[in-house]
Amino acid sequence: MSGSKNRPALGALFFFALALVLGGYFTFAAVQGDYGVFRRVQLSAEAEQLTDERDRLRLEVARMENLTLRLSDDYLDLDLLDERARATLGLVRGDEIVIR
Repeated sequence: MSGSKNRPALGALFFFALALVLGGYFTFAAVQGDYGVFRRVQLSAEAEQLTDERDRLRLEVARMENLTLRLSDDYLDLDLLDERARATLGLVRGDEIVIR
């Protein structure tokens, strides 16, 4: 009789141990896994960073398009051309004073 009492107790113990292990595994996967909470926060931060970089690059492209237009054959900005020539070639007019 004592043998039959131990079997259900071992089966129930095994069932609860398995349920605990599976619960722990799925909880860990939900928090740390590829689609878990931490990964979602990481992806959100990365998306925000990439959005900021995209906006910065759009501003840079707009600035460069403006400079390109101002130096094109159709519309030539002489002040910008003079500025670029001085910065690139290091030129100075004879009547100017250079302070370094």
